[in-house]
Amino acid sequence: MLKTFAKSTLLGLSMLASLVPPLYAEDVLTIGVLTDLSGPLSETNGQGSVLGAQLAVEDFGGIANGRKIRVISADHQNKADVASAIARKWFDVEGVDVIVDSPNSAIALAVNSIAKEKGKAFLATGPATSDLTGKQCSPTTVHWTYDSWMLARGTGNAMLDLGNKDWFFLVADYAFGRVMEDELQKLIESKGGKVVGNVHHPINNADFSSFLLQAQASKGKVIGLLNAGADTIAAIKQASEYKISQSDQKLVSLVLTIVDVHALGLDTAQGLIYSETFYWDLNDKTREWSKRYADRLNGKKPNMLQAGAYGAVLHYLKAVDAAKTVDGVTVVNKMKEMPTDDPLFGQGTIRADGRKLHPVYVLQVKTPAESSGAWDYAKVIATVAPEDAFRPMSEGGCDLVN
Repeated sequence: MLKTFAKSTLLGLSMLASLVPPLYAEDVLTIGVLTDLSGPLSETNGQGSVLGAQLAVEDFGGIANGRKIRVISADHQNKADVASAIARKWFDVEGVDVIVDSPNSAIALAVNSIAKEKGKAFLATGPATSDLTGKQCSPTTVHWTYDSWMLARGTGNAMLDLGNKDWFFLVADYAFGRVMEDELQKLIESKGGKVVGNVHHPINNADFSSFLLQAQASKGKVIGLLNAGADTIAAIKQASEYKISQSDQKLVSLVLTIVDVHALGLDTAQGLIYSETFYWDLNDKTREWSKRYADRLNGKKPNMLQAGAYGAVLHYLKAVDAAKTVDGVTVVNKMKEMPTDDPLFGQGTIRADGRKLHPVYVLQVKTPAESSGAWDYAKVIATVAPEDAFRPMSEGGCDLVN
């Protein structure tokens, strides 16, 4: 009797197991968008980065190397331990083949290390730290959209060339902010300027009043915001209350996007100078794609980070098809070997250190009178060539170069 019961129980469990689908199948290529879905970077990345990846999959046809493509996403909550746990689970349990986005430099560096350990591809479209193509470079990582060196050289050079030599920094107190501070200070000093003061603030900071008072007292010609997302928005809004833009001091955001300008409004943001590697109103191709994007995301136009998710995923899928594998090292090598070409960033290349090269556009926020309507927020005042926009490969210290 007991033997019969045991046999029927085992048979029942076996049948039940056969009805439960596996977490993943080998004939599915899984893209994991690891992003900020609920915190200060959720507007500049978040669901917009997920949508960028999804549009790339759609435009590629939904199948790569005979495998159906799926896109999943998760919220890293701006915590490196949370992001690391998700990345390991994705790679070890859920069959994720590539991780995309990962805003917040500390998180990106953690994911970069795990992807290298697991031999999986990492498309870093969200973080800014130039360490990803420097001492922390990896054979499985491509750094696509921008980096701290580029931001310093883009907006920083534009302001210095206009004679603004004395700077005060408001710095986000994590890897991204610190790296930006170091890069920009080197640039300023190399051009005969100086940093007259700085303050460091925690991520998701609500009150910048004391910091802005210090900045005003410093008499620096430029108050540079070396932060991102909600922190940048809060700082610019509070600076407007102090009427800094109406004084002799200039407020400059090193990391500003069209999404931020929309949140601020032209009355508050007008005159700000910043840099992006993509602008939705650049040409017919960017306008056409951005309309598709906006139709799917409540009318919002994309910024360079969300466009970066599209461009990087599209090129990754081309490389998977060409390499006939999803092995991280092999696919990334193929991505470097193949010229890049997409409607958002145009033609470009990926260097041996993983740095994606494309032009950088220095933008100035329009006045309300200059704008023709919703999302017509900026004008291009300078274009920086790819070879001038990013750090020379010989200066990064990446061991892949040799």
